[in-house]
Amino acid sequence: MTTALLVVIAVMWIPVALLNIGKGEAKGTGAVSGLVGLVVIIGATIQAAVFNDAFTSALLYAHGILYCCVAYALLVGLEDLRSVGNVSLAVAIISFIYMALFYTGGPVMEDGKQLVAPSNYLAMACLGYFILTFEVWLAFHGKLKPHVVAWSLLLWVPIGLWIPAFWLMASGTLPF
Repeated sequence: MTTALLVVIAVMWIPVALLNIGKGEAKGTGAVSGLVGLVVIIGATIQAAVFNDAFTSALLYAHGILYCCVAYALLVGLEDLRSVGNVSLAVAIISFIYMALFYTGGPVMEDGKQLVAPSNYLAMACLGYFILTFEVWLAFHGKLKPHVVAWSLLLWVPIGLWIPAFWLMASGTLPF
């Protein structure tokens, strides 16, 4: 489920990036952001309910809510984006926590089981998500140019979304 959602998220990131470099318009980009946000939230619900995976679903929920907030801002022409930036800061902090957990693998239980398996690749991906969402917070507070966020999104689509998604779907493993 999550791998398919990673592919779908790029359908939002690329238009948002292009909008931030002057290649697009807000309402259409807002519509796709809302659809992707809704699909991610539905996917997070399926991940939690069907696959009994609250860990992955929580990260998906956080990002899905951010995508819906971006959609709202674009659709209504919100001029002060600080509130959406603040949501992005919360998602940045959540992504940072996930990065640390993926890097360390989380605590080892008394029975020797580790609930979160260490993954250098997923730690790196979550570091990228942290950087992106932190950049959004900075941009929406006027501290970073929107084109910096745009190029970061375009760079991170293949690294943080497509490579792990397609690699997992095709081989059942992560690149490293």
